[in-house]
Amino acid sequence: MSVRPSRWVRIASAAAVATVVLVVWLNASRLGPPPDTTISYSRFLDLARDGKITSVVLQGDLVTGRVAHGTAFRTYLPTGDTSALALLETRRVTITVAQPTQPDAPALIMAALIVVALLSMAFWVARQRGADGPEMLSFGKSRARRHTEAETRTTFDDVAGVEEAKEELAEIVEFLRSPKKFQALGAKIPRGVLLVGPPGTGKTLLAKAIAGEAKVPFFSISGSEFVEMFVGVGASRVRHLFAHAKKVAPCLVFIDEIDAAGRRRGTGLGAGHDEREQTLNQLLVEMDGFDPNSGIIVIAATNRPDILDPALLRPGRFDRRIVVDNPDAKGRRAILDVHARGKPIEDEVNLEHVARRTPGFSGADLASTVNEAALLAARRGKDRIGRAEFDEAIERVIAGPQRKSRILSPNERKLTAFHEGGHALLGKLLPQASPPYKVTILPRGMALGYVMLWPQDEKYTLTRAEILANITAMLGGRVAEEVTFGEITTGAASDFQQATELARKMVTEFGMSERLGPLTLGTRQGSMFLGRGAVESRNYSDEIAYEIDREVRRIIDECYGRARQVLTEHGTLLERIAAALLARESLDGEDLDQLVAAVPDAASA
Repeated sequence: MSVRPSRWVRIASAAAVATVVLVVWLNASRLGPPPDTTISYSRFLDLARDGKITSVVLQGDLVTGRVAHGTAFRTYLPTGDTSALALLETRRVTITVAQPTQPDAPALIMAALIVVALLSMAFWVARQRGADGPEMLSFGKSRARRHTEAETRTTFDDVAGVEEAKEELAEIVEFLRSPKKFQALGAKIPRGVLLVGPPGTGKTLLAKAIAGEAKVPFFSISGSEFVEMFVGVGASRVRHLFAHAKKVAPCLVFIDEIDAAGRRRGTGLGAGHDEREQTLNQLLVEMDGFDPNSGIIVIAATNRPDILDPALLRPGRFDRRIVVDNPDAKGRRAILDVHARGKPIEDEVNLEHVARRTPGFSGADLASTVNEAALLAARRGKDRIGRAEFDEAIERVIAGPQRKSRILSPNERKLTAFHEGGHALLGKLLPQASPPYKVTILPRGMALGYVMLWPQDEKYTLTRAEILANITAMLGGRVAEEVTFGEITTGAASDFQQATELARKMVTEFGMSERLGPLTLGTRQGSMFLGRGAVESRNYSDEIAYEIDREVRRIIDECYGRARQVLTEHGTLLERIAAALLARESLDGEDLDQLVAAVPDAASA
């Protein structure tokens, strides 16, 4: 569909034409009225000798004049020639010298071409964007995109794994469909709904589903699109957005990543932050000011609710805060069903099994898993997606693609096999630890090998014994290297980082230290400046800091000693697991169970 040039584009085109005409006129005015005849230099000398020239005008090397009978002429003098002037003087010809006052014609033409090129570029950009005018002339207009009913075909059937959030939002849909039902009882629908949750959990998808269910106009914009470097632009865009929304109310306005424009006021310095605060102030007024926007429901999404301004979260603005968290096993299965819809999947694939193997996955992770499995099946020339493709897809999402080009030396492979075998063996023998369902020494991502854990149940809290068991399993790689080779490597750096962080949380956050007791030591606070998060501040003395370090060290030492004891007692089993990894490169949970069962003295530690 062609785009009709806008008013601004037509003005720009007219200006370009006017510029060209001006350049031509200036170039012509430099020469004055065009003479009737252009003569050669020889003819000019003949006329001068015969005394037929009455007057001339010298303008650089250009000579214009008239002969005795009134005919105008022009010619050019050779460079450095003075004989013609002497001849004219002897014939008593009136000579007038004029300085060139007009710009040089080539410079004018070049300037005109530049102007025409710039205006043509503005014309092309305006046509491509379909804007009301050039972008530089529409700073204060909202960049929100209005989606029609045909574009918002997403419904609640396309959203899975967030049933509680869907129930809360169904009330919004019901109000938009039949507002009189609520108004008859004097009920007021919430002005705004804030969707809070980690990235990839489906907050934006939920907003689209609300628009598709309610069948009302739907405006979407990102929080960062309000703020510009020019003061006042963001507030103008907010006013423009709500003015358009008011004309088509009832409607929905969705602001994605609202923390870009709604951060707590008073936390920044400089004009940029003044502009952001003006934008926030205008948003607060539009949502609940002296002129309330009835029929406009604002839905916003963020994964940083802690940095939003309190005035934005009070009742009357964002009345409801709906948490959209990572799904549990049941929710993951429902999400997999949605994304597997219409895809040819082999009968041996058990999506329930896939859901149990993906704890902590968000909706976006699960969508990526199904898509990766389909890509792998196509790459392998298969017409259906099998279990092997799903297994590989899960590992690609967790650890990245396999590094086939990274070839380990025999010594490195052996070290890696014992390192990963130590993790896996402790996971199997410690009752409270999460059991492994796969261990491999194939490099993937940044890791030379890894162990994938399978939580026994969907857990939201951990006991002290479970945390200590997990720390012990984390230290198993380094302990296996030391016990087997009497030497240690750099491969346990990430294990130590995770173990130390978990041990410190036990002491400072979870209150699991007998020496320090049930206390929270240290608070996370501070201003969010230029996107930096809150920093941890100490609310304890140097003596307590010393005790915290001692407790963390004690926990790590005890877990390290326990790992050494278990792996020393089951050294034969560790060697069997490492040998199997060297031979087969990967072992699943059943393989580990068979290896453990084959050793009579292998009992839980």
